[in-house]
Amino acid sequence: LVRMKFLQLLSRKPGKLELLFQIPFSQKQFPYLHLATSTCLYSKKKKVNSYEQVDQEKYKNLVYSVTSYKTSAQTPETIFEEDNFLYGPPDKHRPPAKAETKTPKNWVPLINPNKKIPLLNSDSDLPRKISLQKTKIPSVTRILQQTISPQQAFYLERWKQKMIQELGKDGFAEYTKNLFLQGELLHAALESIFLSEEMATKEQGEDATISGYLSSVQHVLKDISEVKALESAVQHETLQYLGVVDCVAKYRGQLCVIDWKTSEKPKPSLKNTFDNPLQVAAYIGALNHDANYDFQVSCGLIVIAYKNGFPAHPHFMDPDLCSQYWNKWLLRLEEYLDRN
Repeated sequence: LVRMKFLQLLSRKPGKLELLFQIPFSQKQFPYLHLATSTCLYSKKKKVNSYEQVDQEKYKNLVYSVTSYKTSAQTPETIFEEDNFLYGPPDKHRPPAKAETKTPKNWVPLINPNKKIPLLNSDSDLPRKISLQKTKIPSVTRILQQTISPQQAFYLERWKQKMIQELGKDGFAEYTKNLFLQGELLHAALESIFLSEEMATKEQGEDATISGYLSSVQHVLKDISEVKALESAVQHETLQYLGVVDCVAKYRGQLCVIDWKTSEKPKPSLKNTFDNPLQVAAYIGALNHDANYDFQVSCGLIVIAYKNGFPAHPHFMDPDLCSQYWNKWLLRLEEYLDRN
């Protein structure tokens, strides 16, 4: 009731509001009412300044530096100086340093500038096939095996120990023997395909162990034409190393050194093939500097065939990529010669 009367008085004319505070209110009429000029009906405790509790003498300089500035005294320069003092220079923000590119000491071009190519190549019906002669000249495979990187050697040894643990020493020996045998059979079957389709069909039906590999490479074979060499030896007359190329033919119109590889695991990118690109580059260089061949090659192709018949992965190496791996091969060759 008292609040209603109070609100009624407030709703009257503004001039009469002053009379409200001049009317003497008695305790009898309003025993529990107390008027105040503030809208807050309760009192707040006074806030305690934390700086007042600080030992002023002991922290005099610190308190003065904090209380004497209205704004922060730090600037970008002082912040960087403080970070450098506490954490050192911000190395993680620096751009990564480029790896130093090594240059072979005895550099020889991939393409032989002195080889004379006849205007009309003496193409015959049969691809060239030169037998490998026994000699003391090191092979490409041997050079790569003896200069393998520590990281690759670690992974290779770990895989070997894992297989020995699963199969035993005799089982692992049999396993690796079968892998090499399957590779040889695949190469022989592909050679037959390029020489005679009748012979290839007959051998494919007789040997079921490589039927999956042959099914795997069928889509690649459709893009191969003009075979110039099969299982033919090549030797670099200047650098003195040799090897045997699986195939030299045109792949989609580009003359390539073709290397056939078998694998039980997918290798969809070139980096999954480890040192195979260096091997192909070495064969290209040797062929171009071998007088037994009246042509030169600037491209490579690595075909990964799968036993389960999954479509093979063809990895094409254009001239620029072949040149890059050629330089890496020359470094590996120098490393081998230094060790031997």
